Amino acid sequence: MPDMSASVSLAVTHLVPLAKEVDENKVTPGVLGFIVFAVMALAVWGLMKSMSKHMRKVDFKESPAAEGEPAGKKADSTAERG
Repeated sequence: MPDMSASVSLAVTHLVPLAKEVDENKVTPGVLGFIVFAVMALAVWGLMKSMSKHMRKVDFKESPAAEGEPAGKKADSTAERG
């Protein structure tokens, strides 16, 4: 790297001893791991909020059958036609 400036060269020489102090047997997720985890947590929170909003719109009450016959028989008769 012949075009390296003096400040970059000085920074690299100061960082090399710091890198050697790190235990090579210890693995940590670091900042990137935290960022990925935080993004995934925010995505799950957003999905849960959206699901909650959609579930509030659902009507769980069963409507009465239109012709007075049970819903199971009505579904069977439509299956026979189709």
